[in-house]
Amino acid sequence: MQRQPKVSVAILNCDSIKFELHGDYSSPDGTISLNGKYHAELDGEMIKIVNSKENILVKDGFTLEPADIETESFLIRDVIIGIQFHWEQKENQRFLGSLKFIVEHNKITAVNILPVEDYLTSVISSEMNANSSVEFLKAHSIISRSWLLAQMSKSKSLKSEETVYQSKIETEDELIRWFDREDHTLYDVCADDHCQRYQGITKLYAHNAQTAVVDTAGLVLEYDGKICDTRFSKACGGIAEAFENVWEPIKHPYLDKVIDYKFEPENFDLDLTKENAAQKWIKKSPPAFCNTKDRKILSQVLQDYDLETTDFYWWKVEYSQSEISEFINKRSNYDLRQIVDL
Repeated sequence: MQRQPKVSVAILNCDSIKFELHGDYSSPDGTISLNGKYHAELDGEMIKIVNSKENILVKDGFTLEPADIETESFLIRDVIIGIQFHWEQKENQRFLGSLKFIVEHNKITAVNILPVEDYLTSVISSEMNANSSVEFLKAHSIISRSWLLAQMSKSKSLKSEETVYQSKIETEDELIRWFDREDHTLYDVCADDHCQRYQGITKLYAHNAQTAVVDTAGLVLEYDGKICDTRFSKACGGIAEAFENVWEPIKHPYLDKVIDYKFEPENFDLDLTKENAAQKWIKKSPPAFCNTKDRKILSQVLQDYDLETTDFYWWKVEYSQSEISEFINKRSNYDLRQIVDL
């Protein structure tokens, strides 16, 4: 196999991390070798790795590498998945590749470092049902690979530039802030829905996702000589918003406003900047690819925990005035006091 880039994925951030090394793992310089059950916790500015026989102090960024990347694996206990979703839960997950510990937000973060294509096999079978149509999963493999490599390229470019990345625009009467680029600076991506779902080899078995990744190995989407930022979602609102209105003030012609269906719905004004047009769109139920309650279709493409969601198209959440004010003030980092109108 051709040489491929490696990706660093943050798996879990908490006060103490329980992990198991199934095989021989050692530090890059060979001075520390571990095998068995441990937990890691902070000890001042150091990281303490402990089991019943050993108590080892290591520096921030300590890495353990397997003697054999294909046969040896490690397990992390109580990994949180579906963060802030209604089905949020914990599960034990197994991983291939290297295990790195870093200090982040006064806690420890476990980071998995592994080849991109191995990462993608897990992503495809974590995001979607691993036994979905092979052609469907091939398309997913290409957009997942493109998104990942585009993020890694962008991060590398930003680190090499002297200018500070601007994530907000502020005037006397307007504040616009984008939440994305500066969220992860110590690793390439996270392991949950904020980035792409990655659950290691926990659910890995012979399935269509593996075939899809192998058959599309190295394939990406490009525009004007650059890898496309191919963001995706398994739910929709009937019309995809333009990239620059959501993620950052950069226009990508390939991520413009588009109807999430095979034809434009009739009797709708598609200029949703108009209040009346937006209200009609939301209160009605225009056709869209994700506007279905057909359990057979949904079960063919989604994971079991996603099927706990009953409304993939329209849903309703109610907040009191104080709750919505608290939420917006927290997210904006500004005290806007009581929100009187939206």
